[in-house]
Amino acid sequence: MADLEKIREKLKNKLKKERYQHTLGVMYTAASLAMRYDENLEEALTAGLLHDCGKYSSIEKQLRLCRKHEIRLERAEVEVPALIHARLGAYLAENKYGIDNPRILDAIRYHTTGRPHMSMLDKIIYLADYVEPGRKMIPGLPEIRKLSFTDIDQAVCKCAAATLNYLEKSKRPIDPLTRMTYEYYKD
Repeated sequence: MADLEKIREKLKNKLKKERYQHTLGVMYTAASLAMRYDENLEEALTAGLLHDCGKYSSIEKQLRLCRKHEIRLERAEVEVPALIHARLGAYLAENKYGIDNPRILDAIRYHTTGRPHMSMLDKIIYLADYVEPGRKMIPGLPEIRKLSFTDIDQAVCKCAAATLNYLEKSKRPIDPLTRMTYEYYKD
């Protein structure tokens, strides 16, 4: 498994202070959820720590890195550049941080949008990113935090619904995976 301390030091030097604090919050929240759901703790810590490793630079630089490394972006990622860091992060986790575990790479890749049929690790990272203690208070957050520890599928559904609601109200483009995640988990 990864040397988490070395990765932490690299990220501390790459990420802005607020992003690094958020990253630690996601890592510890992911660990708590992993213990709750009897998921692999080291995988959760690693995915939580690296989930935003692609977010260390501007959108323009993220796009340049994707072109340089031939990372194919989906249409929604081009339309909503804030999503690029997830796909780029999975690439960097593998190629810069030496992570070869496909479960960890998938959890990083889908932490912003979710997807139907998520693994438990996918759900943990998706929710940990949303509910970590440093997140600003948004409508429904306390309920989603509680649900994350009692009914993870319901928490994923509420999280996807809240994201869709926010994107629709702010008239922002919606990645089809976010809608598919909601549709899958609402049933």
